Amino acid sequence: MDIYTTAPKGLFLNRKKPKFMTKLINYIKASIEEMKKVTWPTKKETYNYTLLVIGISIALAAFLGSVDYLFTKGLELIINK
Repeated sequence: MDIYTTAPKGLFLNRKKPKFMTKLINYIKASIEEMKKVTWPTKKETYNYTLLVIGISIALAAFLGSVDYLFTKGLELIINK
């Protein structure tokens, strides 16, 4: 026995898959509805978050650059001995 024989009559019979355009339209409608529920950040929040990302990026770049420099100098000391 399988699901098709145990399911209520007519549940799987003549079930057509939605066409591509129907799926696409349903997806776009659902996306629009979800976008209406989004709480967007204010202009000040966006500005502050942007500055935060830039600051962290610069700090991380400086840290990684200095670690790279130290490893390079350390390796040069080991190789040139």
